[in-house]
Amino acid sequence: MPIVVNLDVMMAKRKMSLNELSEKVGLTLSNLSILKTGKAKAVRFSTLEAICDVLECQPGDILEHIDKKT
Repeated sequence: MPIVVNLDVMMAKRKMSLNELSEKVGLTLSNLSILKTGKAKAVRFSTLEAICDVLECQPGDILEHIDKKT
């Protein structure tokens, strides 16, 4: 998968649980879990913005592109 979701890494750095992030962002636990595990097919910019606001990070801290050649 060329795009890796590092949401769990950022949550750990901020010492925030999935439940707490879910409440602060306004997403259901199941939708946030799908994103966290990398199973999401898409993410809305408004959702990404809300997550970044809560975790005080940049989108690049959460999403990473991995070159398929490596």
